[in-house]
Amino acid sequence: MARIYPFRALRYNPAMVRLQDVVTQPYDKISPAMQQAYYQRSPYNLVRIILGLPELFDGDGARDVYRRAARDFDSWRRDGILAQESEACIFAYSQTFTIPGSGDRCERKGFIALGELYDYAANVVFRHEQTLSSPKTDRLNLLRATRAHFGQIFMLYSDPGLSAESLLFRSTAAPDIEVTDEYDVLHRVWRVSDPGIINLLTTAIEDKKLIIADGHHRYETALQYAREHAPGEIPAQTERATGTAPQPPYAEAAAMMTFVNMDQDGLVILPTHRVVHGLKEFNPAAFLQAVRAKFKVETLERANADELARRLRAIKDRFAVVAVTATGEYLLTAKSGEASSGSAVDRQQNLDTAQLQSQILEEVLGITPEAIRNQTNLRYVREASEALDQVTRDGGNVAFIMKPVTLDELREVAFAGEVMPQKSTDFYPKLLSGLTIYALD
Repeated sequence: MARIYPFRALRYNPAMVRLQDVVTQPYDKISPAMQQAYYQRSPYNLVRIILGLPELFDGDGARDVYRRAARDFDSWRRDGILAQESEACIFAYSQTFTIPGSGDRCERKGFIALGELYDYAANVVFRHEQTLSSPKTDRLNLLRATRAHFGQIFMLYSDPGLSAESLLFRSTAAPDIEVTDEYDVLHRVWRVSDPGIINLLTTAIEDKKLIIADGHHRYETALQYAREHAPGEIPAQTERATGTAPQPPYAEAAAMMTFVNMDQDGLVILPTHRVVHGLKEFNPAAFLQAVRAKFKVETLERANADELARRLRAIKDRFAVVAVTATGEYLLTAKSGEASSGSAVDRQQNLDTAQLQSQILEEVLGITPEAIRNQTNLRYVREASEALDQVTRDGGNVAFIMKPVTLDELREVAFAGEVMPQKSTDFYPKLLSGLTIYALD
């Protein structure tokens, strides 16, 4: 049973700061250049809390970053930079954006609420990606220091009837929050405090299974923190019939999430391209000869990145990837006669990212799973043009231009209890951090 709750969010006070200057992309999407730019925008930009820079006279630099985050968070609350809602709410959240590479304008709708945390074994929340220990340690240190969630975990659920959308987006009222980010995505948020709507929404979600789209590390961090703080005897939830907003059994038992219906239009998954670099013995001709033993290889005419990506998207084969070396561009597809069995192993191997990793990165190029996890010889990039540039201009060994994973593939793998290779999905756009904040105290 998936439980969601309204909450008394902390929000930036528009009388004290300009929202455009203080919200950020999720912490793991903030490049060093973006981090510097955020610092320069405002002394109250959220980056100072979620991804602070070490300072010159830090003693224990890492620990000081978290202490400083807690200090700033406390002072911003005290000084009124952050103000708390007077009543528990959920928040309708709309993102209007242009799909990269296509020019089509879309809108994605969802809502922000607290979501109860469950072990994966409970079969309520499902993951689709492996996690790494280092990011979880970092996020846990920040959570312990600040006792707050600053960004939302991106959750998917299925509802062909579009119940939440019909409840939350029928009003023509002006949004409480409206901000455009650096990718020209328009984010709009409406606060919803009506107990009747909240009750209908929480009831509608109860029987849903949830898939983590983005935020696996933060979800597992929050779950660990919840375990650390679980009371010996968990108090009963407040009954909805009393008129009091239901609350989690204890503050740490929930995290802030954005729930998005995967049956709506506007849910976009972009491919994440791969660039192999630093292989001293790499030889393009030998590489292609080894690949031909596993896949069909077709030499392509020179084309720009957008044309390569468009051509790739039109191919419906089980496996199709474009490999780019210094000597040319090549379409790799599955050999004829290779049928799918529908088994768990085959379900994974039907994914382009899985076949690329096991049969090309590991077997042909000899990159170990550990090196892939640590990105020792591998970079992940969103733009196909950047992947090409890293080979043709920056000395990369080979780039792989990928097709996006489909929602059906994601759903099938996640609900089977399996995981995809790292960076298999790139949901676009990202959820802004700092729109709402869930303070545990």
